[in-house]
Amino acid sequence: MGISAKLAAMLLLSIGLAGCAGGGDDSGPISFTSDRGVTEQPFPANYRAEILAFMRTYLNNPVGVHDGAIAEPVQRTVGGRLRYVVCLRYSAKDIDGSYRPARERGVLFVDGRLDRIIENSAEPCAGVTYGPFAELGNMSR
Repeated sequence: MGISAKLAAMLLLSIGLAGCAGGGDDSGPISFTSDRGVTEQPFPANYRAEILAFMRTYLNNPVGVHDGAIAEPVQRTVGGRLRYVVCLRYSAKDIDGSYRPARERGVLFVDGRLDRIIENSAEPCAGVTYGPFAELGNMSR
């Protein structure tokens, strides 16, 4: 088999395999969780521990966070899907050692697990009641 025949065979094989990867009624972004859409989501039982673990990697300097506050998980529609959102408020240390103004972030949970942080959380966090989150200020590297 010549080089051009091998190349043609590899090209046909890759096109055939690409056809298996897409199409169908459920085509769209690959998800590793079953997306329940607008139905009831499970309550994120370990939300505080998951948020602390995430914040250690999310913040440039997780040591000495001030004014940590957290709201209880609430169900909100985000991106057309019903999700649990946990709202945070905190003031993180900047690179020069000064503190930034307090920020509000939403933490999105899918199937009871932390999925991502919502930078613009004004709408999902509207009307929540914050309580102290001292563990945020006690983080280490």
